[in-house]
Amino acid sequence: MTRTVGRDVEYQHEGTRMLGLAMAPRGGSAGDSRAAAVLLIHDAFGISEEMIGNATRLAAAGHPVFLADVWGERAMPASVTEIGPLIGAMAQDRDRWLGRVAAAHAALDAQPEFTGRPLALLGYCFGGSSALEYLRTGAAVAGVAAVHPGLDLLDQDWSTPGSGSVLLMIGADDPMATPPLRHRLEEHLSSAGLDHQFHLYSGTTHAFTSPKAAASPEPEVFAHNARSAARAWAATTGFLAELSAPAS
Repeated sequence: MTRTVGRDVEYQHEGTRMLGLAMAPRGGSAGDSRAAAVLLIHDAFGISEEMIGNATRLAAAGHPVFLADVWGERAMPASVTEIGPLIGAMAQDRDRWLGRVAAAHAALDAQPEFTGRPLALLGYCFGGSSALEYLRTGAAVAGVAAVHPGLDLLDQDWSTPGSGSVLLMIGADDPMATPPLRHRLEEHLSSAGLDHQFHLYSGTTHAFTSPKAAASPEPEVFAHNARSAARAWAATTGFLAELSAPAS
């Protein structure tokens, strides 16, 4: 695997200081310059060591990554009681929510490592919802990969969708991505003419990639599942490889 180098990137949105992280293959060992770049959108816990680890693994595989700071000031909620108000505030003010994603996109575009590459959005949990909302409201990217997104957070107005292939990785028993919610999203994606695929993992609930959920007090709601997490990572890297391939 390639060695990586990272740096903090400060940017602004409506007066709030955001502190993202750019992670890329080191020096001239980046390999194929067409390897897809990734705008990685964190889960509800912010830019945690887990999210930085995902960025590092992707960069080591040749994909430059910009890890967005959606909460601002690189806030990292310590508990579920802190998370609810943050997500609720974004859901109630979607212009601010999606403005913060757009600000991260603009900050990525200003970094030299990302120039000339296809761009994929990759989000976990709340970040997956963010990526889908950004697509719903017009983002033009090569692809969107959402890992256990909360489909219950999505608006239903797909009148101005963006473009890009879509990969959904969802626990079959996730109460935040129930069969009716999955079916509704599939209808929207089809109506928008967006290429899409759904990966459903049996015996799996919400937040299945997160080690923080290993000792879940509510495993019927959220729980770590190592096998599903490995399958989702393989699906994600395969999706990025597909986006990176030269057009035939």
